[in-house]
Amino acid sequence: MTTGVPTPAPSRPRRSRPRTFLPLGVAVWLVLEIWLLTLVAHATSGFTVFLLLVAGFVLGSVVIKRAGRRAFRNLSQTLQQAQGGAASPGDGGRGNGLTMLGGLLLMIPGLISDVIGLLLLVPPVQKGVSRYAQGAFERRMRLAAPGSVGDAFQQARIHRPDGKVVQGEVIREETPSEPGGHYPPLNR
Repeated sequence: MTTGVPTPAPSRPRRSRPRTFLPLGVAVWLVLEIWLLTLVAHATSGFTVFLLLVAGFVLGSVVIKRAGRRAFRNLSQTLQQAQGGAASPGDGGRGNGLTMLGGLLLMIPGLISDVIGLLLLVPPVQKGVSRYAQGAFERRMRLAAPGSVGDAFQQARIHRPDGKVVQGEVIREETPSEPGGHYPPLNR
């Protein structure tokens, strides 16, 4: 049944600012990398640029391999401590993600990515980037809209007054409404 009133066209959801400018940023980064490589090639030689790119790739793969081994060793130690009953959280695993990111940036061809990758291998820079990323993540979680994934993550963490996180689980206290003791499916 039609009423003669035109239905409004569905509007497209607005893209976030980072999603709008990310392709432009990647294009600018690629142009800068190529321009810088040509400048270095003109100042020295093409062979020097080739050696720089190969050295960056080799160094990046060594960094990623060492960080992966360290992460696996920390995981093994943690599992052994958990089985032994002594659950003492170690600090040895901090920075593995940023170390791996630094290695990946070293492997990507280009001088700008190599400089950023080398900076991420410096411990004070890692601490600063880690602190900034953690603060940005926590701000994002506080501003999460109700019903979003961020909101669910924030609700799942219970903090004690001394700042420690309490592990727990959700217990439903509903009675089954269907015969046979089955719960109806949740529709959210």
